[in-house]
Amino acid sequence: MPTPQTCNKPSNPKDVIASGKLPLHLWPSTATAMGSLALLNGREKYGGLNFRAGGARASVYIDALMRHALAWFEGEECDPDDGVPHLAAALGCLAILVDTRAHGVLLDDRTFAATPGFRQVLDELTPHVDRIRLLHADRKPKHWTIEDRQPLPANQDSNEMEPCSA
Repeated sequence: MPTPQTCNKPSNPKDVIASGKLPLHLWPSTATAMGSLALLNGREKYGGLNFRAGGARASVYIDALMRHALAWFEGEECDPDDGVPHLAAALGCLAILVDTRAHGVLLDDRTFAATPGFRQVLDELTPHVDRIRLLHADRKPKHWTIEDRQPLPANQDSNEMEPCSA
């Protein structure tokens, strides 16, 4: 099968022009579906495009994004308030941040960059990762995951998404 680089045909000028444009096909349709579910939930709760009309506060959506991401990471698939998958809600939060910023209605209340700054702290701490791993290289501790919590039913694959319900 030809690679995307070899699919350009000089006989079709559209191929040459289109190959330099943003490759929207790379965004997974599963992410679009999940984000759309979250935005439908918000539309029915608050009104369609309310965030674009009234603007959005960055901290509100970052807080919600973090709550949904952390709840999912802790093993909770769906928000108990509305039954929407946490990953869908997190995508919805990101979409609203991106959209309101693009339309100039994001209230940017992010923390200001302080000295030494987040990036500098990350850069200073990162070398410790290898040092700590080398320090404990002789140990073989068990790393617990959600799969250790309870055995899966015989007919359920560990990668299947659990259905959500309100």
